[in-house]
Amino acid sequence: MQFDKIVVCGVGLIGGSFALAQKSALVTRRVVGMGRTRAPLEQALQQGVIDQIATDWGDALDGADLVLLGMPVGQMPAVMAALAPHLGPGTLVTDGGSTKSDVVAAARAALGGKIGQFVPGHPIAGAEKSGVGAATADLYRDKRVVLTPLPENTPEAVARVRAAWEACGARVSQLAADEHDRVFAAVSHLPHLLAFALVHDLAGRANADQLFSFAAGGFRDFTRIASSHPEMWRDICVANRHALLPELDAYMVELMRTRVLLAGGDAAGLEAMFDTARARRDAWLDSLPPSSDE
Repeated sequence: MQFDKIVVCGVGLIGGSFALAQKSALVTRRVVGMGRTRAPLEQALQQGVIDQIATDWGDALDGADLVLLGMPVGQMPAVMAALAPHLGPGTLVTDGGSTKSDVVAAARAALGGKIGQFVPGHPIAGAEKSGVGAATADLYRDKRVVLTPLPENTPEAVARVRAAWEACGARVSQLAADEHDRVFAAVSHLPHLLAFALVHDLAGRANADQLFSFAAGGFRDFTRIASSHPEMWRDICVANRHALLPELDAYMVELMRTRVLLAGGDAAGLEAMFDTARARRDAWLDSLPPSSDE
């Protein structure tokens, strides 16, 4: 066994799937769950996602090898401050947050001299549904996980966290925290923002019921991620707004270019834009592992 005891704080889709994957890979003897409300923990225990519920950090961290923080990024400062006094030298901490600079800052403030025990991470996997009921042991299989190690991390600490994610079947990469936030503002946070905004726009119209009654596959595919967890995405957008705002501005400029083509009836210009976009997307799809999805 690589880990005798793993603690998962936040046993929703991300944390629950991590727990199931670790248990499925037989790399841990025991998974302990923590959370702000009891009901999801009871559900996780009943479904075999976790083996035990802990009610305080002193008990949870006693003998723990690894902690995964699976809650929305807005909750992490308070959680880190609560766990810090009980964090022993043999316990590593990682997270599943979609932003990294803010999480690293929170960890530095809370952990102080123990900061070397925190190895930040971001699994690039998910689903439009949230909660422990959506958790699966294969959520991370063939998906990318990005670690953003700190200067204070030892190579051994990074290797252990990497091994935990690889046990889930993930492909692990590394980026600097600020680079991570710029990249994912463009390819993850902006698409979610746009999907939420489009559905919100249509939902507020007088003929909303009529519009949704005629919506079909294209609308479903474009807006799938608008079914994602609102609290989580609120926290992500606010935390990464300094990187997200320039991406939103650039997209607005692109929309204006598109509007000019459309208003001018520039069929050739629209087709050229569509062709370039399709070719680049097709090339990206061809580069993905066979089991990957968007």
